[in-house]
Amino acid sequence: MLRFVSILNHLKKIEWGIVIPALLLAGIGLMGIYSTCLARGVFFNFYKQIIFLLLGVFLMLLLSFLDYRIFKNNSYLILAIYIISVLLLLGLYFFAPITRGTRGWYRLGIFSFDPTELAKISLVLLLSKYFSMRHREMYNIRHLIFSGIYVLIPFWLVFKKPDFGGALILLLIWVIVLIISGIKTKHLIFLLIIFLVFSVLGWNFLLKDYQKERIFSFLFPAEYVGASWSQRQAEISIGSGQIFGKGLGKGTQVQYGFLPEPHTDFIFSVIAEEGGLIAVLIVFFLYGFLIWRILRVAVRSYSNFPRLFTSGYVVILILQFSFNIGMNLSLLPVVGIYLPFISYGGSALLGNFVFLGIIQSIKCHS
Repeated sequence: MLRFVSILNHLKKIEWGIVIPALLLAGIGLMGIYSTCLARGVFFNFYKQIIFLLLGVFLMLLLSFLDYRIFKNNSYLILAIYIISVLLLLGLYFFAPITRGTRGWYRLGIFSFDPTELAKISLVLLLSKYFSMRHREMYNIRHLIFSGIYVLIPFWLVFKKPDFGGALILLLIWVIVLIISGIKTKHLIFLLIIFLVFSVLGWNFLLKDYQKERIFSFLFPAEYVGASWSQRQAEISIGSGQIFGKGLGKGTQVQYGFLPEPHTDFIFSVIAEEGGLIAVLIVFFLYGFLIWRILRVAVRSYSNFPRLFTSGYVVILILQFSFNIGMNLSLLPVVGIYLPFISYGGSALLGNFVFLGIIQSIKCHS
């Protein structure tokens, strides 16, 4: 009886202003995935996403009972998680099957696992711990270098999968957490110069032809009609939804197969076509509300570690939301970045709910 009362008291401490919008976004994603399944007549992805959603909610609630200070006070635990994530990324090159030209996932029977999501979690934990201990020493450039080495290893492994979008997110997490932590202006300028130099070298020696073609098709769509096909179809899909949409399962771009990757990269276009401007505004509101409530937890935290961790996850949400919407609206090139909680993908869904679980732990144990 006492244990039951204790659980009820804990559930009262949970930030439901975070849980509810996340679940609503996941519900919208399920409707979009269901529509893409209707188009093919196969509902396997829909059922898998439900399973991962239930598992994600369970992990979130379970982690909320865990005192987040186990991470804050234990550098070795964070380092172990980081090393495991790096080893899993490295293992892709030896044990993962090649799927559409990339070794991006481990196959576990009918399920698959992308360690990039674990790398995001471990990196935010590690950077939060590293900078929370050294916030008074941000003037020292060695912290820029050491933290950069931590980021460079998973960045390179993800980039070489190849997963340009995932690698870009890891890099930007580091840069923005540096800014939040109080990096000196001259060090930031130095970092930008290095970034520009490596961007030029990367363009000439690292990017594959199809990756360059995506960028060229974004800049010169009329000259790269084939490569810009997906974004043009996404624009048509979004525009045809008008205000109230065509209705669930009635989007012509989706149901007739014109929209590529409608369950992942371009699921926003599915929502816009079938739900219209109303559904788009609801999605924007839910993301805004979710981010506000997470930042509220950050502001009310009593130390730098939880503030940096929650801020780091907000950075991920904003970046992935902005990139994905930008891809769908042809404002940015296609770089393969999913829409959090909405796009199909078990690893992504679990990763986001694990983040929320740790944030709930911060809320409940601060």
